[in-house]
Amino acid sequence: MSSVRIALANLPFPASPDASVEAVCAAIAAAAAAGADLVCFPECFVPGYRALGAAVPPADPVWLASAQERVAQAAGGAGVTVVLGTERFVDGRLRITALVVGPDGRLLGWQDKVQLDPSEDALYEPGAGRRVFTVGGLVFGIAICHEGFRYPETVRDVVRQGAQLVLHPHYSEPEPGSFRPQAYADPRNTFHEAAALCRAAENTCWYASVNCAVDGSPTTSAIIRPDGSVLAWQPYGEPGLLVADLDLDLATRALALRLRG
Repeated sequence: MSSVRIALANLPFPASPDASVEAVCAAIAAAAAAGADLVCFPECFVPGYRALGAAVPPADPVWLASAQERVAQAAGGAGVTVVLGTERFVDGRLRITALVVGPDGRLLGWQDKVQLDPSEDALYEPGAGRRVFTVGGLVFGIAICHEGFRYPETVRDVVRQGAQLVLHPHYSEPEPGSFRPQAYADPRNTFHEAAALCRAAENTCWYASVNCAVDGSPTTSAIIRPDGSVLAWQPYGEPGLLVADLDLDLATRALALRLRG
C-alpha cells in the first residue's frame, strides 16, 4: 500500500494579516508533530478572504512576498509540504491563488483560481490553466472554492493529468437563518458538501476540502474517499487539524480516464 498522511488546517478566520501568518506557521509545526506529509489551508487564509466584506487591509505585494517567504521557511524547517490559500499579484493584478511549497522549503509553484465567483470580479483577475504537483509518491491538484463545488471539469482536468488527490481550499460562512448542519453532507443542507462527494466518486480520486472554523457554516473540512464515501470530517466551527492517512492505491482515476476527447 502506498500511503500519505495529510492535514487540513481548519482554523478560525484570522484576526489580521500578521495573525494569519502566525497561525499558519503554528499549524505547520502541529502538522509535522502529527506526522503529516502535507498540510493545506483554506482559501485566501493569508491575509484573509476579503470578497465577502471582511475587514482585510488592501493587498500589499511587498507584505505578501514577505509572508509567503515566512511560510516557505516554516515548511522547510518542519519538513512538510504546504498548500497555502493566499493572494498574489501578476502583472500588477491581484489573483486568488494557492502557493505550493515542498518539504525542503522550495517553491513548487502556484495554482491560481480560474473560475471566479461574480462577487470576486471587482477584486481579482482570473488565472488560466491547471497543473499538478508531485511530492514523493503523491501527485495532487488544486481546485479553489466554487471551482470544485460547481465546475466538475476543474477536478477532472487535474485527475486526468495524474492527480491522485485534489485539494479544495475554500471559504464559506452562514447566511442569516440558514440550516446549521451537525453531520457531513446532511441532505437538508446546501448542495456544497454533496458536490464534494461527487467530485471524488466521479473521478475515482481522493478529495480533501478545507474551510475555516466558522460557526454555523454550511461546509466544514473533510476528506472523501475515491468511492465518494467520507473518511473523516471536522466538527462544524471547531478549530483544529483534520489528519488522515490516504491509501493512494485506491485512487485509480478510472472514471476520469474514461472521458473521451
